[in-house]
Amino acid sequence: MSGASGAPAVHQVLATLGYGDAIGHEVLGIQRVLRGAGYESDIFVETADPRLEDLTRDFRELPESSHPDRILIHHFSIGSKASRVAYALPDRMVLVYHNITPPEYFLDVHRQLVRLCYHGRRELAAYAGRCDLALGDSEFNRRELEALGFPETGVLPVVPDFAHLDGPPNDVVAREFDDERTNVLFVGRIIPNKRIENVIRFFAAYKARYNPRARLLLVGSYGGFERYLAMLQDLAARLHVGDVHFTGHVSDGELTAYYDVADVFLCASEHEGFCVPLVEAFYKRIPVLALARTAVPATLDGAGVLYDEPDPADVAALLDAVAGDAGLRERILEGQDAALDRLRARDFAGTLTGFVERVRRAPRRPAHRVAWDFWQQVDTAERLEQQRLFRPSLYKALPASARASGLGW
Repeated sequence: MSGASGAPAVHQVLATLGYGDAIGHEVLGIQRVLRGAGYESDIFVETADPRLEDLTRDFRELPESSHPDRILIHHFSIGSKASRVAYALPDRMVLVYHNITPPEYFLDVHRQLVRLCYHGRRELAAYAGRCDLALGDSEFNRRELEALGFPETGVLPVVPDFAHLDGPPNDVVAREFDDERTNVLFVGRIIPNKRIENVIRFFAAYKARYNPRARLLLVGSYGGFERYLAMLQDLAARLHVGDVHFTGHVSDGELTAYYDVADVFLCASEHEGFCVPLVEAFYKRIPVLALARTAVPATLDGAGVLYDEPDPADVAALLDAVAGDAGLRERILEGQDAALDRLRARDFAGTLTGFVERVRRAPRRPAHRVAWDFWQQVDTAERLEQQRLFRPSLYKALPASARASGLGW
């Protein structure tokens, strides 16, 4: 299937298009590049933020326009119905892997996410024989794909869009926190792999030993992780450390204000596929102090300050040095400026279109195997979903095995 220019359509498919998150920014950026290069390019999803719904199409429309010459860019971050439909089609496929957090991080905190991450990681391996090309959005993610047996891999670089940080800062946040006190900042979801408990321990040691007037700003959503949030609040209480602020989800103006008032960005995350807030801190000229794990060293690209072990006394001393030594701070910021320049100079558009052309010109892979009753399973799942939404009493009356047979495809 070709667009008006004669080039094949290159569509994207993913489970959900979120507003303001890293994957959402990348998906919209890919679409702009592809359309600018003359490709027909739509975004197929299961769900989307209401603010973005008009930019998407329902994933169930994918089979209607399926064609062996069409290319699907499949954003894989967790297993989904959209993923399985894309797998079953004859279209060529480019997989973009955004990493799946190992499920063990969510044990005793979020049972459903344990299951989703476990099955998502298992499902990912099945695409090794399905994809014409598999791309990580970082070298760390590319290496994981390679280890899983994907024969053709590459890196589609993340080039963050900082437009959401260019608007006016929120006045309320600025007035509350823009004072003579030292603000230690973390931005990201409040989830276990980020090791927020270690951030609190580091801050407690820094506040007790070096700077009693410091405060900790933990900026990010904890939706679905209220149990983890309660554990963190209990930890702060047991350590007798005050001035720990959990903001929850914030607007762009509030996020801008938190970056504006910050003195140091502190990250203790143990598992990251890239970690966009690190380069947001570069953009807002805040010195970064981060644990050297997974993709973080590559994201920092020789800038910021890396520490190897999560020892509270050592990290507290680093915090004191970075926050208190103006000369050291300026040298760190100069290094971060240079790293950000290198990141923004990457040819995202050229790299993307080069990968698309590489897939177009490559010999076709052997046809992949799909269960003989796959589309029957899809139809069954759709009927059950309609009953669940519009006739819930009838749906609940069905045997559990019948409900599971349709919703597990």
